[in-house]
Amino acid sequence: MAGEALIRAAQPADAPALTRLALRSKQVWGYDAAFMARCRAELTVTAESIAAHPTFLLAGATKPLGFYQLRLEADAADVWLFFVAPEAISQGVGRRLWHHLEGTARALAAMRIRVDADPNAAGFYVAMGAMRCGDRPSASFPDRRLPHFEKRVNADYGHQQGP
Repeated sequence: MAGEALIRAAQPADAPALTRLALRSKQVWGYDAAFMARCRAELTVTAESIAAHPTFLLAGATKPLGFYQLRLEADAADVWLFFVAPEAISQGVGRRLWHHLEGTARALAAMRIRVDADPNAAGFYVAMGAMRCGDRPSASFPDRRLPHFEKRVNADYGHQQGP
């Protein structure tokens, strides 16, 4: 399924479909309605966020199979959203999107990728070569801690440049 699908830049009109995908994907972990209601705003993709931040999707025949959105900060590309449609999990969609994300981060001159992951998705980021660097508070639940991962995407990251 994922092999023939194309990765393309998201368009503002894609925002509703990407929001639906994010919510369906998050719910795969068995979160209840109250939990999902509290994180709805954080998982909502807007036309404005697509216009302002690098956002790419893997297009299926009739709907997106996955997508990501990055936010750039100094030398880092922060993974703001990264979701795969439930029906596309374990079909290579996440891996393809992650490799594309790494290329996007490099093209934007990021030295590293950072992501605060859902605890259930931590294994994916480890498999993609990211290293756990502690925990961070959730944007939707300040008392909930999320595993924080980082991955170098530039060989010079962490090396002091000479004069």
